[in-house]
Amino acid sequence: MTSRARAYDRSGPRGSAAPGRERAGAHDRKAALRRYEERRRQEEARREMLAHRREMEEESRELAKGPIDLTFCLLVLLLTATGLVMLLSASFPSAYYTTTNNDPTYYFVRQAIFAVMGVAAMFFIGKINYQRFRGVAKFLLYVSIFLLVLVVIPGNPLAVTRNNATRWLGVGDLFTFQPSEIAKVAVVIYFADSISKKKDKMRTFRYGILPYAVWLIVLAALVGLEPHLSGAILILGVGAAMMLVGGINWRWVIGALASAGVMLYAVLFVIGYNTSRITYWLNPWADRQGSGYQLSQSLITIGSGGLWGVGLGKSRQKFLYLPEEHNDFIFAIICEELGLIGATVIMLLFAALILRGYWIALHARDRFGSLMVVGVITLVAMQTFLNIGVVTGLLPTTGISLPFFSYGGTALSIQLAEMGIVLSVSRQMRPTRAG
Repeated sequence: MTSRARAYDRSGPRGSAAPGRERAGAHDRKAALRRYEERRRQEEARREMLAHRREMEEESRELAKGPIDLTFCLLVLLLTATGLVMLLSASFPSAYYTTTNNDPTYYFVRQAIFAVMGVAAMFFIGKINYQRFRGVAKFLLYVSIFLLVLVVIPGNPLAVTRNNATRWLGVGDLFTFQPSEIAKVAVVIYFADSISKKKDKMRTFRYGILPYAVWLIVLAALVGLEPHLSGAILILGVGAAMMLVGGINWRWVIGALASAGVMLYAVLFVIGYNTSRITYWLNPWADRQGSGYQLSQSLITIGSGGLWGVGLGKSRQKFLYLPEEHNDFIFAIICEELGLIGATVIMLLFAALILRGYWIALHARDRFGSLMVVGVITLVAMQTFLNIGVVTGLLPTTGISLPFFSYGGTALSIQLAEMGIVLSVSRQMRPTRAG
């Protein structure tokens, strides 16, 4: 073999393995370098995120020291004080004739004690940085489901039955509360926390509809088994409102409303739940001494007040003519004693509270705070509308109380605690331009 052939043999195909290994090694080094750069970028992004979170938390702690919204706070206190006065006026005949000690102030004293506790809770919660509520959101939801299950367990000694409905847990008359009140708060806080983290994902069915629909159906079903139709409506309503504000597609809202209408029709007319209430809602005078008695007496009470009312404390219907005069139907006593003018002033106070609450939601510092306030204020708005609608005959009779007015100590305390959540958010509102 010639020297040229030997040289070709050394540098030919057998000698080409070395450049191939070099190219493979270079490719591996580049891949490793890319992985290193990617890890480095991820680490930097994580450090920046943690730094931003610490900065936001520090800023939140500083902002949480700001002043509460004085207008909202005064409206809450005014409604609470007015509610106590009207409760005393509406309840003293019933308290005198039905309590063991014939104490005319029985209901008022108990309500006043819970009002003081609720106001204290409102100011205490109002001082808490509302970001801390994220940590209790899921826990509160699980607790509310556990308590609702306890209510519907047959033969449970802790369950309290009144007027053919088992909606309370407690020990006799010493202490009772409705787990559905806790469920409402749990829905507000959990939905606000979860929805605030999803943003654009809320427009998808998987992330924006399905998980929340499951929670709402479970909670509403448990409350409906008590049975407590108005409580189930409130839970479904506030959940739907928060999902809508959170960014779900309007098509889902329309579909949900249609489905709710079909379900409500089936419950009322096909299954037969509360069919008599529908019948005597349409014509309470058909059986004014029987099934239509409560609504007919409510309408008589409202009509007796006229324009200016008969005077504070001078109601005649509260002397055991109107059932639940200090509870679900206290607004009828307001109309009788204060007249159309006084009832309108009360409704305007509620309207001012609701509008101010939504104003705070619009100026909240972040999405979480805004959603929480929307949930709390929507609960108050729905409950007020439903109660007044029932008392005036606009809606079928169902057990729903008037916020800040109806008798129920734990319910009042929880409502005032919810107002504390709004005040907490108001401390960190974005500054608004004067005028």
